[in-house]
Amino acid sequence: MIPRDKLQAFEEELEELRTKVADPAIISDARNFRTIMRRFRELSDISEVWLRYQSIETQIEEAKVLLNNESDSDMNTMIKEELTDLAEQLEKCELDLRELLIPNDPMDTKNAIIEIRAGTGGEEAALFVQDLWRMYSYYSERMGWNLQLLDSNETGLGGFKEIVFQLNGENVYGMMRFESGVHRVQRIPVTESGGRIHTSAVSVAVLPEADEIDVELTDADIRIDVYRSSGNGGQSVNTTDSAVRITHVPTGIVVTCQDEKSQIKNKAKAMKVLMARLLDDQISKQEQEISKQRRAQVSTGDRSAKIRTYNFPQSRVTDHRINLTSYNLDGFLAGDINEFVQSLRIAWRNEKVNE
Repeated sequence: MIPRDKLQAFEEELEELRTKVADPAIISDARNFRTIMRRFRELSDISEVWLRYQSIETQIEEAKVLLNNESDSDMNTMIKEELTDLAEQLEKCELDLRELLIPNDPMDTKNAIIEIRAGTGGEEAALFVQDLWRMYSYYSERMGWNLQLLDSNETGLGGFKEIVFQLNGENVYGMMRFESGVHRVQRIPVTESGGRIHTSAVSVAVLPEADEIDVELTDADIRIDVYRSSGNGGQSVNTTDSAVRITHVPTGIVVTCQDEKSQIKNKAKAMKVLMARLLDDQISKQEQEISKQRRAQVSTGDRSAKIRTYNFPQSRVTDHRINLTSYNLDGFLAGDINEFVQSLRIAWRNEKVNE
């Protein structure tokens, strides 16, 4: 449904801007003029499509009147064909309008840092962390993204208490941001002799990669500790103080990294994760302010929200935010998740249009 009130308000704003862009006093202020011209171009593009949309609506109404008053069968056929063509044009115009009405989020173009952590369910949850890690690895290959492991904490049975990695590529954060939340798994553990289905949970956090422009960080804000690695990297890893723990004193955020043998490399990776968490913290606070006025259906920030269930006995995966279900769980865990990713993006964009 087209938000006509919003479009009418944009038309009124555009008229005001037409006056401003011709004002010599505004033109002389280069910075202000650039800002106004950027908004003027945005609204001009929207206005052009909106006027075309209204024109097609008028043509459809006129064609319907002709159809009701026309008795000649050949003319009726021609009018019906024209109505079909106009309906297709109107649908395309509506899609174009929806795209134009959604403000671009500069974060969407960033790379993403993904943190997967075992929750309730003990070893079974840790094994599912590994399943999700593989799923996102396969998906990144399909998308042509580059994957870099940043940190991991393995368990004795081949699972992970947590794993942190970075995805680099085009619009990675914009594609992956809706994976944040609690992923629930229902299956019979290999250690379960009675055949009972167990329910476990894993949390996923998707953070936009941050740079120095996004986050202000001073030496006084951080405390760096080094210690001996306790990972599975082998004897050489554990003989030096190569592991790094960085604490952001103002927020209490703690990041550790011990995957590399080099303390310098571990520090660099830990700093990258810390910057991403600080940026994510800033974004979350902004979203909390917005959510006081609006409750989003497609959650992008609430890490405690149960977003998806993976039911192994039924080979079913269900996303609870948009009520989308697939009965190809094996394919889903092999990286075939794009239908869900795109459907979540569409649902989110539709919400934005109607705000």
